[in-house]
Amino acid sequence: MAPEAAQTICVIIAAKNAADTIETAVRSALRENLVSEVVVVDDGSTDDTAGAARRGDDGTARLNIISFDKNRGPSAARNAAIEASKAPLIAILDADDFFFPGRFEPMLAEGEWDLLADNIAFIHDTASIPDPVRFERRPKTISFVEFIEGNISQRGKPRGETGFLKPVMRRAFLDRHAIRYNEGIRLGEDYDLYARALAKGARYKVIEHCGYGAVIRHDSLSSRHRTHDLRTLYEADDALLGDASLSPEARAVVTRHRDHIRGRYELRAFLDRKKEGGKLAAITHMLARPQAVPAVASGIFFDKLDAARAKSAPPVPPPGMRYLLPGVPVASK
Repeated sequence: MAPEAAQTICVIIAAKNAADTIETAVRSALRENLVSEVVVVDDGSTDDTAGAARRGDDGTARLNIISFDKNRGPSAARNAAIEASKAPLIAILDADDFFFPGRFEPMLAEGEWDLLADNIAFIHDTASIPDPVRFERRPKTISFVEFIEGNISQRGKPRGETGFLKPVMRRAFLDRHAIRYNEGIRLGEDYDLYARALAKGARYKVIEHCGYGAVIRHDSLSSRHRTHDLRTLYEADDALLGDASLSPEARAVVTRHRDHIRGRYELRAFLDRKKEGGKLAAITHMLARPQAVPAVASGIFFDKLDAARAKSAPPVPPPGMRYLLPGVPVASK
C-alpha cells in the first residue's frame, strides 16, 4: 500500500489544570505539517489552562478550544473533541506531554492499519531535553492477546505497558464500529478503547521510531486515581468478557488483567476502610469479602517488602530518557 502522508490528523488534548504544561503540548502539535486540527478540551479547570493553550497558537486557525463548566473526565473530554473534529485520523496528546519534531511522517509511511503507534521516550528532567535516538521503523503488528498481556504490570520492573502507547486512530474504523471512550472510566480509558477496537478486528501496528515525549510527573492525574476508578476499570474488563466472539486465549488474558486490577482495587478498598474506621472496620470489611483476602494479604506483604527494599537501597538518580520499546538505531552514513 502507498504511503498515507496525504492524510491529515486531528490532535486531541484533554486538559484539567494544565496551565503549566499545555502551551508546550499545543506548540508541538501545531509544529507538525500533517496536523490539520488541534482540539483542546479544558475539562473544568480552575487555573488558566485555556489561556495557556491560546498562547501556544501559531495563527494558522488550526486550534480549537472547548471549555467545560464542570469537570467531566478525560473520556468525556476526548469524545467531545472527536465529535468537534473532522480530520480522518485522530491522535491523542496528554496535556503535559509533547511531540518530537517530525513525529508523523515516519508513521504514515506505513499502510494497512487502524491503530498506528510509535515509540515513547519517558523524560524525568525537562530542563534540557535531548533529541531522541533515531531508531529504524521496524513495524510490528500487536495482537489482542499481546496488547492485554502488555498491560499487566509486574513488580520490580519498569512500567512498560502497551497501554502507554499513543496510537493514531482511523476515524472511519471508530465510526464503523461505534467506538468511543467509555465516559464512566477515569483510569485506563485508553486501554479500554484500544481493547474494544482490537476485539472488533482493528489492525494495530507499532513502529520503533520515537516521536512522542512523555513527561514523568508524580502529581499527574493518573497517579492520583481513586479506589472507585480501579473498580470501573475491572468492570470494563467484565464488559469485554461479555463479547461472545472472543477466543479462549483472549478470554483467558482479559480475565488475568481483570483479576490483576481487581486485586489492586480490593487492597485499596481495605486500606480506605482502615483509614476511615480503624482496624475493626477493616476486619469487618474483610469478613464480608473473604474472596478478597488473598489479594489484600499479598498486596500488603509486597508493599511492605518494596518499602523495605527502597529504604535500604542507595538512591539512584532517574535516567534522563528511557524508551518504552527497544529499537535499532539508524546506521550513520
